[in-house]
Amino acid sequence: MIALVQLKQLFFDRPLVQKALDKGARKVLSRFGALVRQRARWSIRKRQRASPPGQPPSSHTGLLRRYLFYAYEDARKSVIIGPAKLHAKKSSAPEILEYGGTTLLEIGKDKKKIQIAARAYMNPAFEKVKTQLPHLWRNSITH
Repeated sequence: MIALVQLKQLFFDRPLVQKALDKGARKVLSRFGALVRQRARWSIRKRQRASPPGQPPSSHTGLLRRYLFYAYEDARKSVIIGPAKLHAKKSSAPEILEYGGTTLLEIGKDKKKIQIAARAYMNPAFEKVKTQLPHLWRNSITH
């Protein structure tokens, strides 16, 4: 009769498989984050005039393009991709550009509420790169 120890040896090494899976996931998701960030950066044009509604935004100063980042979150085994929040505490400019909305425009002492149409740049980049995920996962788990 086969001993239990010998029987266990017939099955895969669970910690080794888990380690390879974690390493593969980190590599694939980090690459995915880099590709989405790159695609989003390419879509943001540097020009002085505003982009038409429905098109990716224009970056007049280059800050939006420069401060797009991605990071692999090990605890959730996921990747976070998007613009970094700068010094303005109440600024919601990246969200308003992506989804549209109202914001307070301050010119000198004058303040007025303005409506901004959506100029999505992250979601289209995500959707475009998402089609490459099966290719990225192929042969990603090795020992």
